[in-house]
Amino acid sequence: MHRPRVAIPIKEVRRRAAPTRILGSMGRVGAAGDNAAMESFFGLLRNNVLDRQPWVTPDQLRTAIVTWIERTYRRRRRRPLRRLTPIEFETIMTQQASQTA
Repeated sequence: MHRPRVAIPIKEVRRRAAPTRILGSMGRVGAAGDNAAMESFFGLLRNNVLDRQPWVTPDQLRTAIVTWIERTYRRRRRRPLRRLTPIEFETIMTQQASQTA
């Protein structure tokens, strides 16, 4: 279930979003930092999951995405977090914060 990427003009996006009450980004035009984190995430997702193979069913793709997110963002040890996984680091920090409160 691989879909080709198609650019949609902004006027069309706004027209489709209006009945749903979805609001666009509140950032300024040309402010690169506004969407940098999400652009990075989706770029990595596309390169590491979506473009790796054709996906036959939505469930296969969903499983691959969840697995990649779990492995990449929750279980991988990170140097800035003292070589702990994000979950381990959060647990330690939460315990320390509750002990000092």
